[in-house]
Amino acid sequence: MDAEASPFETSEMLATFITSTPLLSESWRLCSASAPQSFLTEQIGNIVYVAFSGIQMADWSDPSWRNLEALDSTGDVSLFPSHRNKDSDDNPVMVNAGMLNQFRLFLEPFKNQMLAMMESTSNTNSFVITGHSIGGAIASLCTLWLLSYLQSMSSSISVLCITFGSPLLGNESFSRAILKERWGGSFCHVVSKPDIMPRLLFAPILPITTQLNFMLQFWQLSMTSPVSGRLSVHVSDKEKAELFTFVMAYLDTATQDREGSMPILFQPFGNYFFVSEEGGVCVDSATAVIRMMHLLFATSSPACIIEDHLKYGDYVNKLSVQFLKQRNSMLGHMPDSSYETGLELALESTGIASQDMAAVPTKECLRIARRIGRAPSLNAANLAVRLSNVVPYRAEIEWYKACCDESDDQKGYYDSFKTRGSTKRDMKVNMNRHKLARFWNDVIDMMEGNELPLDFQKREKWVNAPQFYKLLVEPLDIAEYYKQGKHRTKGHYIQHGRERRYEIFDKWWKERTVTEEENKDRSKYASLTQDSCFWARVEEALDWLNRVRIERDPSKLAMLWDSIEKFEGYAMELVENKEVSKDVLAKNSSYSTWVKDLKELRELKAKVQRFPHQFTRVF
Repeated sequence: MDAEASPFETSEMLATFITSTPLLSESWRLCSASAPQSFLTEQIGNIVYVAFSGIQMADWSDPSWRNLEALDSTGDVSLFPSHRNKDSDDNPVMVNAGMLNQFRLFLEPFKNQMLAMMESTSNTNSFVITGHSIGGAIASLCTLWLLSYLQSMSSSISVLCITFGSPLLGNESFSRAILKERWGGSFCHVVSKPDIMPRLLFAPILPITTQLNFMLQFWQLSMTSPVSGRLSVHVSDKEKAELFTFVMAYLDTATQDREGSMPILFQPFGNYFFVSEEGGVCVDSATAVIRMMHLLFATSSPACIIEDHLKYGDYVNKLSVQFLKQRNSMLGHMPDSSYETGLELALESTGIASQDMAAVPTKECLRIARRIGRAPSLNAANLAVRLSNVVPYRAEIEWYKACCDESDDQKGYYDSFKTRGSTKRDMKVNMNRHKLARFWNDVIDMMEGNELPLDFQKREKWVNAPQFYKLLVEPLDIAEYYKQGKHRTKGHYIQHGRERRYEIFDKWWKERTVTEEENKDRSKYASLTQDSCFWARVEEALDWLNRVRIERDPSKLAMLWDSIEKFEGYAMELVENKEVSKDVLAKNSSYSTWVKDLKELRELKAKVQRFPHQFTRVF
């Protein structure tokens, strides 16, 4: 079954989609029409197009155009949630400093234009951000800002970025951050077979000659009309060959991973649509993109590396026809293996014949482009089976909760686990807690690795199952945190101890479609307290009461009482709405103890106020 899984799954679907619609042609038309150092906005139906010119003031003699800048050091630019500014190995997310500076010039007018269009136009449901050359890099950064903004607003507006001949933009952490936000499918970078611009930054330091410095600025000097493809500067074949050879050497290094070789500073992200006279092929694996960059460039003529940067209009006009011919060819072939035939068609699309020397490595590169392991839909099906396998662990914890709630000690679920001993039952529940955590961490890792369908977290099963897990198990995590005394060294649980998986599940739950049934008033107490952090809030409230007893600073004392009263109101509302489990109200639970202590403290406070001369150190 795996052998017939869809090759180039999401990327090929994207390529088919954009070539069967006017998206590519309209995007290139607007890129060509946009004024230098500016952007053009146009609404067609319910789609808003924003196009950035390829002619920007880019001085490549400025070192910033070869350097990377960490995003977490740019307070004026917010492209990712704060936790994405570094990867799991604590490496900062970095972007080309020169392009980031260009983006800053456009951010305010772009932001104002987008917000105005969203407010004034009710039928806008899609944005297409597009750009040519350096304008493509600016379009990518603007797209990231818009995606981040729409995510914070929980908006359903879709965003697609289409670039033509865009240079590389960020480091590997930048590429990973986009994948983890599941934004990779929002980017389609169109790259022609010999165009040097998308490959230029693989070579970190170019030869310092007058001719090459002149060549590096050709795109801002040459394009009086990108559609015409005419160059107004003259670069000799010798100069082109020198630049081709130099960049090719770094591409060789990038694809061979030689020990001790210079590291690759810039990494591709999103989908890359490689186009040639014969058609196009789309891949979304960073490794495959780099190899395709290398292989297609190696089979190109140095004479075309500059001129081809301006020929995207020609490719766009041919792509729809070429894809239609390929589909018809595949249907007529009736292959034994749709995967092998897909490879052959993709190979033809690159302009490489099957008998060419370059065919074998290119075909291997296309194999790499195929998703490693099962397709996302099969991964989701496999996860459903794995979920059923961990249900017994969850059931045992539910049974444990029921026993605790009915116990004679009347401690309830949370406090029974917090004060547990070393019985076999207690150890089994704790082990099941860890097994469930591993399963749900695996789900999140697969999500962030783009191994699951894009709508996975919106499917009813995968909204409800993690929510139930969170409400059932997080109280045990909180109990363990305070049992181990971690709050004394790290701080309270919510700010310093909560696992990221719970924050992610919170987000999935908030983004769900709320049914009418959920809005109805409860007639009995919930089986699980609806705030999974309730017990962490109780622990903080207990701490406040202890501090009130010893605090002598009037201002700090007032703040503590304010916090106590706010929590009291919050907890009473949950109880009145029956959004707590009955274990919360157990006679000897931490919450019941807190309520009792608060009552006694208030009575003592009232006595102090009535007879202050009898109390010297209280309050």
